[in-house]
Amino acid sequence: MNAPWMEFVPLLWEGLKVTAEVAFLAAIAALALSGASGLCRVSKYRTVQWAAKTYTELFRGIPLLVLLIWVYFALPFAGLELPKLAAAVLAIGLNYGAFGSEIVRSSIEAVPAGQREAGIALNFTPAQRMLYLILPQALPRMLPPFGNLLIELVKATSLIYFITLSDLTYQAMILRNNFLPWTPHIFGLLLILYFLLSVVITVVVKWLERRLTEGRV
Repeated sequence: MNAPWMEFVPLLWEGLKVTAEVAFLAAIAALALSGASGLCRVSKYRTVQWAAKTYTELFRGIPLLVLLIWVYFALPFAGLELPKLAAAVLAIGLNYGAFGSEIVRSSIEAVPAGQREAGIALNFTPAQRMLYLILPQALPRMLPPFGNLLIELVKATSLIYFITLSDLTYQAMILRNNFLPWTPHIFGLLLILYFLLSVVITVVVKWLERRLTEGRV
């Protein structure tokens, strides 16, 4: 007879794959939104700045759980019904993209003004100044806070349990109802898995930071 843990570990593995998929796709969405809105925040056009600031303030101010519920359960009433995975990625991406926008904006503005003046002296266009002078110096500043943001994003994926997406937390709650004596072991393993995901992000971010600092990327 198989030991009880052999029955719930495969289910947690399936949940881990869903969590990793949601986290990966939501991270891509959040990083894209962070970059776009952050650059718009430092645009010389006030309308662009206003639009980016509106997005940032709006989605930073909405709790992620409320946003998840709204995207998945409320949008269908407006004629837009999204699959669970798409709803989760959209909600998490919008929320964390708004926080990331501030990281991009503040990192760009932290680059000394003399760098911009040097670009003007070299007759660089605004796009060339941003691409060749400002962003290469701003990126190393962005990495540590973005690493923290991505770790928070991974932990936030546990909320997709509330839209019944079968992630790690959902599988653990299902197993809890069937293996009650093993509940401490199940949730202990859950803690370890989330911790390992965070460690992976930390290692990757530190590697990228080291590479950027050494000027190899």
